[in-house]
Formats: sequence, C-alpha cells, structure tokens
Amino acid sequence: MSGLLNELEKIPNPCFVIDESLFERNMQCLHKLEQCAGVNILCALKGFAMWEVFPLAMQYISGGTASSLNEVKLIADKMNCKAHSCFVVYTEEEFDTVNSMSSHITFNSLNQYEKFKGRLKENVKYGIRINPDFSTVEVDYYNPCKPGSRFGITSDLMGEHLPLGVTGIHFHMLCESSAEDFEQALETIEKQFGYLLHQAEWVNFGGGHHITKEAYNIDLLTVLIQRIKQRYAVEVFLEPGEAIGLNAGYLISKVEDVVTAHSVHTAILNVSFAAHMPDCLEMPYKPCVINEESSGTFHYRLGGNTCMSGDYVEGFTFEKPLRIGDVIVFEDMVHYTFVKTNFFNGVQHPCLGVWTKECDFKLLKEFVYEDYRDRLS
Repeated sequence: MSGLLNELEKIPNPCFVIDESLFERNMQCLHKLEQCAGVNILCALKGFAMWEVFPLAMQYISGGTASSLNEVKLIADKMNCKAHSCFVVYTEEEFDTVNSMSSHITFNSLNQYEKFKGRLKENVKYGIRINPDFSTVEVDYYNPCKPGSRFGITSDLMGEHLPLGVTGIHFHMLCESSAEDFEQALETIEKQFGYLLHQAEWVNFGGGHHITKEAYNIDLLTVLIQRIKQRYAVEVFLEPGEAIGLNAGYLISKVEDVVTAHSVHTAILNVSFAAHMPDCLEMPYKPCVINEESSGTFHYRLGGNTCMSGDYVEGFTFEKPLRIGDVIVFEDMVHYTFVKTNFFNGVQHPCLGVWTKECDFKLLKEFVYEDYRDRLS
C-alpha cells in the first residue's frame, strides 16, 4: 500500500494525488512494450493530462495524442514534441495551427479530408479514421463503434484506395479492453480494411487497451502488433488513455455529514461524483475506497456535496460506523477524473498534488474563487 496513506495529514483535503512511483511503474510497463513489440506508445490527453509528470512520462513513451487545439498546445508546451492529432472535427479557424503543431493528423470523415486536402503539408503525416461497425465494448456510452456512431468511415463509404496524401489508418474500437478483445477487433479490421493496410505506411490502434491492468496479456498484444507490422510493413502506434494513470493515484476526501432517511444512511462528502468523478455516474461504476470491507455490517451511500439529486453512489460497506471528519480515500482516481472535472454548483474543487518518490507531498494546484468566477464571464 502506498506510503502516502500513512501521511494523510500532510495532504490538503480534498485533493487528487498521483503517486509518482506507481505512475512510473505504469510507464516502465509501457516502455517494455515499446521495446518488445516495436510500437510507439502515446499518452492520450483526453484520459490523462497531469502535465507535471509529462517529463517523467517522456522518458519512457513516445509522445501524446490530442483531440483539441488546447491539447495540441499542451503537448507542445509540456511534452516538447508535436502532437498526433485526431479531432472529431477541425474548424477553419484552428486547422492551420493544428497543422503546424502536429506530426500526424487523422481525419474523422471524408468530408473533413475534402475540406482541408488543399492544405496538406509534406512534413505532416495524414490519416483517416475507419469504423468497422464492430466492438466488444458493452456500454454504449463508451462504445465508439455502436450503430450510427459519428466516429470514423465505414467500409461501405470507403473507396478502393487511400485518399491522395493520406498515408495512415486510425481506428478506435476499445474501452477498458483486453488483448483478447483487441484480437477480435483486428480480425474484423483486416477483413474489412486489409486492402487499405497494404497501402498504408502507419496505423494507429487507438485507445482502450488496458495494458497496465494486472493480468493483462501483454505477450498476446506483442504478438498481434508484430504480426501487423510484418504483414503490412507499417509503423504502429497505440494511444492508451486509462492505462497511463491506471491505479496510480487517489482522490482524498472526508465525511462532512451523515444523514438517514427511510433507513438509508448517506455519508455526505466534501467532493462530488457529478463534479469530480463523473465517470462513476456515466459508466456507471462503484469506485473502490480504501478500508471498505465487503463483510462489514455498516452500509452507506456516499453522497456528493452538490445539489444534484443523483450525485451519489450506492453500496459501500464498512466495519465501523462512519463519523463526521472521517477521511475517505478513493482509489484509481487519476485517469478520466480530473480531466473531466467541472465547477458545477461552485463547490470547492479538489487540489492537485504529487506524492513523490521521496515520500513527500508536492502541491501542484489549489483552486480558488477566481478559478470558478473566471470561467463564467
């Protein structure tokens, strides 16, 4: 268990805390995959964007993927490299800037390619996003290939050749998925788009690969990557979002009140699921809490501190009754968490911090009234 859990009095509450040692462990895992499989690993900023640790990450991986102009700029600013850009849509006003700050640009549709094909540059590699109408993702909210998806070009709309100036193929079909899921996805891709892979110079396998999860079959993933490289003579990229920060940090909070209604006991926290952990409501899922005991006899709903009625998660059990002032530590809270936080209701935003390899806490950001005020007008 991380040393910071024995030093909680050093950390402001509430606070998102990334554990530098745990984060580096993920980076070492991804770097080993880069070396063994000959693949380029990119950090997708939509899933992890704590730029304080970008210099550490860049010691192990190859760069970053951007889905917006702001992410492109953050990659340039804090990773000191050009972005792999894959926007849902590029606007007229921003395309030239994106074009100048990217090494790779993927078009989500043929319309987008047609709009900007006259502005392609020799020193940028361009790709198209394909959609095979297949995915093993069970939750529609997170399925990029569900029927009618706005992502990518389906096989019935794709011609016999890559568009002029396009040298790459990009697809994203996974979410929290295994190597076995990816194997199924590849089979579909090769059946529908193998002829385009033979024309391509590079391919981006997208995100959703749960590479740093315990028991993930990295050997199978390595074999699959090597097979594609050999069969089609392409350079391969992966852009995991969740795997970058998986199990590498916490959200530290505390109980501010305990209320009971119709035998339902709710511990109200100084954080919000709606504002600070939106994935818990969107997926939905029950986050893990340190010191929760499934065999405990005290059952609680954990409630957020906003006025939204649905700002709570059910099903937490403890050996002792929760009291006002008790610290609640949520695990696995540095991917798809603070990148999606908001200032709903004006509730206090958790600080951002790092638990360093030297076992010290480093405060990165403390949010104040002006942060809330200046977003509104």
